[in-house]
This record gives sequence, structure tokens and C-alpha cells, in this order.
Amino acid sequence: MTSKLSLACSAALIIALLGYLYADSLVFLSGYWIGSEDYSHGMFVPLISLFLIWQARHRIAQVGSGNSWWGLAVIVAGLVLYWVGELATLYVLQHVSLWVVIVGLVIASIGIRGARAIAFPLSYLLSSIPLPVFLYASVSSQLQLWSSALGVGFLQLVGVTAFRDGNVIDLGPVQLQVVEACSGIRYLFPLASLALLCAYLFKDRMWKRVVLVLSSIPISILVNGFRIGMIGVLVEWYGQGAAEGFSHLFEGWLLFMASLGLLILEMWMLAQMGRSGDRASFVSRFTWASPNPIPAEGLQSLHSPSSSTVASASFQPSNKRFLGPAYLCSVALMIPVAFASTFIVGHEDVSPPRTMFVDFPMQLEGWVGTSLTLEKQYIDALRFDDYVLADYRLGGGQPVNLYTAYYRSQRKGQSAHSPQSCLPGGGWEISSLTHMDVPASSGMDRPLHVNRALIQKDSQKQIVLYWFKQRERILSNEYLVKVFLFWDGLSRGRTDGALVRIASLVGPGETEDIVDQRLRRFVATMEPELHRYVPD
Repeated sequence: MTSKLSLACSAALIIALLGYLYADSLVFLSGYWIGSEDYSHGMFVPLISLFLIWQARHRIAQVGSGNSWWGLAVIVAGLVLYWVGELATLYVLQHVSLWVVIVGLVIASIGIRGARAIAFPLSYLLSSIPLPVFLYASVSSQLQLWSSALGVGFLQLVGVTAFRDGNVIDLGPVQLQVVEACSGIRYLFPLASLALLCAYLFKDRMWKRVVLVLSSIPISILVNGFRIGMIGVLVEWYGQGAAEGFSHLFEGWLLFMASLGLLILEMWMLAQMGRSGDRASFVSRFTWASPNPIPAEGLQSLHSPSSSTVASASFQPSNKRFLGPAYLCSVALMIPVAFASTFIVGHEDVSPPRTMFVDFPMQLEGWVGTSLTLEKQYIDALRFDDYVLADYRLGGGQPVNLYTAYYRSQRKGQSAHSPQSCLPGGGWEISSLTHMDVPASSGMDRPLHVNRALIQKDSQKQIVLYWFKQRERILSNEYLVKVFLFWDGLSRGRTDGALVRIASLVGPGETEDIVDQRLRRFVATMEPELHRYVPD
């Protein structure tokens, strides 16, 4: 009784410490699981993992269990990752840190051999973690283009006249835009998670399991392309309303079930492959029984009357087994870290004085600007503290569009979004992504090394320059942005910064070189003014 009480108190303390330490991370995760259809499967993953661990209890008892000091080392690595994620404003590092700490606690309590017996259930938890925003946007953007191409191919196959401009399908009187929600990513993540689970339960050769998991990617892409093509057919027959409302939602669920059916069909086909002596029925290969069951003699010994007491005792929690020195030290380590996190999380970033963008000049050495306004949906998504959006003209030339978003504190969930994920859309595609040097001139105190993107839609071209102004640094690499966010947040208490983006169309009779020169001239004029609004 005392052993059970000690174990229960220890478990309650661990849950409380993890809940306190990772409160923001858990709130973010639950919000994603509930509010995003892409990760709606995530809420079931911990429950499935717990069930698989319970199912493997016999194997844990069979291999034996005991405390391991390696668990403490793993926990330390997880806590270091926690601080990096906190200071670098990356939720994904917080999520991975929580997983690493959980793995460390398991190793500390039941040893490496015991943890190895439940390696898959522990690893399966990672499938519930959302991708980083910049990686998610990149994957989604590419899936949009693939799905659009497959949708147009299906439409042309059934005789419907359709053309593709980037992620826009032109049906003549109607244009369908394959937005992020229709990219197929909401098929890909749940189907890949299901494929992992099926591969674990599919008792067959490893190469078949690998093929099963990898096949979830083309299946989800092909099914989503077919769905988009089917929506195009319905729009052609019944009008624009067929692409909206219940029918759109129903088609999504129906085809997801179809993709799951394809996965099961593939498992059946894989089960038929191999030598006749190796073949077994599909049901016997796909079962909820443990993939590595206890040998018959092991089961016999567990259930024999003479060993019933030993078997039952092997599943009884005891202080000796779970509450050894490695486990207790792991718990003791987390207590001061949890309290220390209060000062870090509650710490206010240093905010240098600056001028608001509402006062940004609309006349810059001959450039005349027209102020523009972003729609509320974009403001809510980007979560900046201040911004300027304007079109500038020099004489009668082509306009140059300026967009700058300032973030007073780039903490988790609030940071500059990479234009690489925002530029594709409305039929535009990135043709090339390189770098450009803007030499110091006029009032500029330093040359700039910026990103240069050429985007194209039909015969139209547009050149986009962008960079990240992070404190006194000019950065073109978004990964370096995160590195310096961590360093400056730790050493200076500052995480403020901005994204600067300028763009101009390649006008009739113009070359890309002409537009590059126009953008360089505008940067040389605008950049000195920017210091008052985005301070060093």
C-alpha cells in the first residue's frame, strides 16, 4: 500500500511539474489539435501511445526493469532544449523538449531495456507535434502546386477545358484557387500517422512496413488532386456553389476514408507478397496483438499456478523498481527548473524607443507614396505590433511596393513570417530565389545583402527583395534569425525586429536589370529612414 501511495504521489508531482513547465506548449498543442483540421488526429496520439504501452507491459516485465542514470542525462538534454526553445521563440523546440523529458523519465524509472520495449509508443508521440511554421508553409505551398496540377490533369482527362496558373485553376468563366486549406496537407498528416500505426501492427518484413509508411505521401497527394478535379467537374456542371459548403466538406471526409481504404488494400497486397511458406492471412498479419509477443513458454510460466504470485508481483509497482536514485534525482532536478522558468517566461523584453509607422513619410527624395491597408484576416495571422504598406512611384515609372512589419517582442507564436511561404498564391509562382547586394550609397551606412525572388504569373513577372532587420543586424537567412533571437534574448533581453519587403513588376518593355536598378534606388532612399521605425 505504501509503495502504491509513493508511486502515485511521485506521478502526481511529475505531472504537476511538467504541466507547470510546459503550460504554454500544452495550450498551444491543444489549440492546434482542436482548431486545426491538419492536426486533429493529434489529440488521439497520446491515448494510442498509452494503450500500446499498456499492451507492452508483459514485455517490460520480461526484459526486467530498473533505474538508469542515463535517464537523468536525457532529461538534462531536454531541459536545455526547453531553454533554447523559450529564448529562440520556437514552439517546436518546446514540444520536442517535452517529449525528450518524458523519454528521460521513462529511462530513469524502468531502465534502457524497459524503454526499448516501448520505443515505438514513445516515438509515436512525435507524430502529434505540428511542423514549424516556416516548414509547414513550404510543404503546404508545394502541395498546393502539385494538387493544382493533378486537378487540372483530371479535368482535362474527363474532357473539361481547364488551365493552371500557379495554384489557380482557370475553367473559363470561373477560377478556382487552391488555397492552403485545400493543399492536401490535412490528408497527409493524419494518413501518415495512421500508416505509422498500421506498420507497427503489421507483422511482416521491415521493408514492407517502410513501403507502407512512405506510400501514405503519394496516396494523400493523388487523392487530394482527384478531389480538386472532382470539385472542378461539379463547378462546371452546377456552378460556383458546388465548391463551397457541405458538399466540399463531405467530399473531403469521403475521400479521406477512401485514402484509408487504399492504405488497407496496400497492406493486403503486401501480405500476399513473398514465398508461399512465409505467407499468412491478412487478419493474422494485421492484429492488435503485440508485434513482439512473449514466447509460449513465457506465457505458460506467467499463467502457471506455481508462478502466479511471481507474475503478479512483477506487475506490482514498488519503490525499488520505480523510485530509485536516478528517478528521484530526475524529479529533484525538475523542481528548480520549473521555478526558474517563472522568471524567464514572465520576463519583459527590452523595448527600445521608436517612431510609429503611421508617421512614415510618403515622400522620399522624389518618390511619392500612397498608403495602403492590410485586411484584418492578414493582420490577425501575422500578429505584428506595427506595419507600413505603401506604393511608391518615381515620376511616371512602375510603382514599388513597400511592406515592413515590426515586432516588439518575437516570443513564441509572434515572429516575422518568411515571404517564401507567402509569395506563392493568386497564381504567382517563385521562378528563382537568389541573393542581391545593395551597395552603400546616399545616406546608407552599410551595404545590404538581401534575398531576391523572381515570381511569375503567365507573362507577368515581379521581383521581390526582402530581408530581416533584427536589432542592428541585416539578415537574409531565416534560420540565422532564430539563432540571434536566442542569443540576444539571453544576453540583451531583446527580441524585437522586423521583416522588410519591397517589390516591383517588370513593366512592358522592361528587363529584370531595369527593375533591379529601380529597387536598388528605392532601397538606398528608404533604408536610412527605416532606422527611426526599426531601431538598432
